[in-house]
Amino acid sequence: MKVAILEQINKNAQISIIIPTYNESQNILSVLKSVTEYIPKKISTQTIVVDDNSPDGTGKLVEDYLKNLKKVAGNTIKIINRTAKTGLSSAILSGIKQATGDIIVVMDSDFSHPPQIIPKMIEAIKKYQCDVVVASRYIHGGNIQGWPTKRKFISKIATLIAKKGLDVKVNDPMSGFFAFKKNAIKGISFDAIGYKFLLEILVKNRKINVKEIPYTFQERKFGASKLDYKTVTDYLRSVWKLYRFGQTKETNEKRSSVKFISKAARFYTVGASGFAINYLVSLFLSDGFLELWYLHANAFGIIFSITTNFLLNKTWTFNDRDFNKTKTLKQFGKFVLFSSIGALIQLGVVFTLVDNYSLSYPLSLSLAVLTAAFGNFILNKKLTFKEKLLE
Repeated sequence: MKVAILEQINKNAQISIIIPTYNESQNILSVLKSVTEYIPKKISTQTIVVDDNSPDGTGKLVEDYLKNLKKVAGNTIKIINRTAKTGLSSAILSGIKQATGDIIVVMDSDFSHPPQIIPKMIEAIKKYQCDVVVASRYIHGGNIQGWPTKRKFISKIATLIAKKGLDVKVNDPMSGFFAFKKNAIKGISFDAIGYKFLLEILVKNRKINVKEIPYTFQERKFGASKLDYKTVTDYLRSVWKLYRFGQTKETNEKRSSVKFISKAARFYTVGASGFAINYLVSLFLSDGFLELWYLHANAFGIIFSITTNFLLNKTWTFNDRDFNKTKTLKQFGKFVLFSSIGALIQLGVVFTLVDNYSLSYPLSLSLAVLTAAFGNFILNKKLTFKEKLLE
């Protein structure tokens, strides 16, 4: 059955599979064996493990494994030992530099990305004549198993930011499991910030043809998740750089209605990111770093999210790069004031709809949030950042 999947692929096809690792000694050998099992022998395969100097000896474990591994024609495994932990995207780039394959597959080393999907990804590149195949959790047939609600929420927010803020059409632009033709990234200069290499490809080469196929993401059984505070900040830095890159490529939009809708969408995207930042900072300060009382931690979370919302809206939504001290402080004061007014509007609308019109609380809350957010956008557009409404 595995061979049948790849019948249409040229016998001379070469595939390079890049597996970045950091403290994956409990998983890596099983992953390597599984990858070998699921790739048909007629396909010339190169598997590259890129280890970031894992303290648990992952790199040494792979080296010892390779010493005793029998040579298999058309199937090679190599290890790249890096001297420091410099990030997932840069690890992928290191692997690409030594990849000999025409098609490159990127996957995690903890079985969250099932190796049996690789043949389907390669077959899809041939069948649909596409440049990139994304293994997607967010299309029909895709799924996530083993994630808590908090992790799913963070993933959804990050995906929303990528899709709305960077105008990416792929349903799962945050996927770490994907395959691409090596020439699809020719000429791209990568920043290699954080862990979202695919997102950088999608933004920096808009002409590529992308196909998504479903898969079920399974939470790791061994080892610790790599999601932490630095991962979130690296992601936000990466999004900002990619947005600035996109701005230099886009022509100026002349239609006022389109500009208004675009800025409103950015404003709401920033608001959504504020929810995530508030949530993460509050948890970080209460359960992780300082172990503050939960109300104090939440207060700091609110302050931090309002501040980041202001800076993102100033520089991204309204394209205001003037950071004159007096002007910026006045703008920040107005932004905080209008955010507070928005909160009062939301409370008033919820109370009125529930108490006077007997609407359900979830529906009333949804209408109140939309009303308050729109009013907040109009007030800040007109009075904080001094723009015409239809501009």
